[in-house]
Amino acid sequence: QVPLVESGGDLVQSGGSLRLSCAASGFRLYHYAIGWFRQAPGKEREGISCSTAEAGNTWYADSVKGRFITTRDNAKNIVDLQMNNLSPEDSGVYYCAADYSCPHIATVRSWGQGTQVTVTE
Repeated sequence: QVPLVESGGDLVQSGGSLRLSCAASGFRLYHYAIGWFRQAPGKEREGISCSTAEAGNTWYADSVKGRFITTRDNAKNIVDLQMNNLSPEDSGVYYCAADYSCPHIATVRSWGQGTQVTVTE
């Protein structure tokens, strides 16, 4: 596994929106399932979404369902995570990972640096 590059994190007020991007170099993301994960301070890393490759199905954790949307831009070779109606509970470092099926935290061998999302009241 090659670590992906996450970007787009920022400081935002509660109720605001952010769009994160996950990029790869050297391989095409459309061949892979892409998982988004996050880790809040003092908490374990958790999976929040997974977008499959060919089927184009996306799973969302209950905590983000209805607020977060994963989209793919195959021309740019990126996968975005649109985050709406953010709350302080969404704060943390966000990561993405690619695998042939939805990546699991335990099986991701190489993580990127992540991108920091901070949501204030």
